[in-house]
Amino acid sequence: MSELLKTKNQIIPYKVRVSARARRMRISVGCEAGVVVTLPWGFNELAAKEFVSKKTQWILKSLQYFEHFKGRVFFKSGKREYVKNKVQALELAKRKILQWNAIYGFAYNRVGVKNQKTRWGSCSKKGNLNFNYKIIRLPEYLTDYLVVHELCHLKEFNHSGKFWELVGQTMPNYKKLRRQLHRFGVGFS
Repeated sequence: MSELLKTKNQIIPYKVRVSARARRMRISVGCEAGVVVTLPWGFNELAAKEFVSKKTQWILKSLQYFEHFKGRVFFKSGKREYVKNKVQALELAKRKILQWNAIYGFAYNRVGVKNQKTRWGSCSKKGNLNFNYKIIRLPEYLTDYLVVHELCHLKEFNHSGKFWELVGQTMPNYKKLRRQLHRFGVGFS
C-alpha cells in the first residue's frame, strides 16, 4: 500500500510492505524503489505512520543523498562479472588502441584490463595502459574517448592545457564526452 509523508516543504510518497520474516520495523531509501517501510506481521498502519514521522529527518537526508545519483548509470560488478568479461574487454581495448594510436603514433608498453572500482582507465609512467573491464558496457563513442584520453597521457602525464589539446585533436567535443562518462559511475585518471 502507498502512503504520504507530509513535511513543511514537500510531500513524500512511501510504500508499506508487511513481511512475515521481518523482526522489526525498518525504512529503506533507494534510487529506484524510493522510500519503503517494512513492517513485521501484525503491525498496523498507524504504527508505520508514527515510525515514519519519527524518522522524517533521516528520510529527507537519505533522499537528498540519492539525488546525486539521478541520471547516472551503474553496472553489475564483482569478481564473477570480471572473470566472465575480461577477455572481451581486453580485445576491445587493444582494438581501440590500435585504431586511435594509428593517428597519434605513441609508444606504449603493456595493455591490461582490471576490476577497478573507481577508475575507467589509467596510464603508468612505464607506458602501461589499463582499462576497467566494464568498458564493454560503454557506448562505443565513450570507449573511443576513454582510449584517446589514456593514450594522450603517454605524451602528457597530467591534465594540462597541452594534454587537452592532444585529446581535442581527435575528440573536439571531449568536455561533453567527459561529462557523459562520469554519468556511468566510475571515475578515470
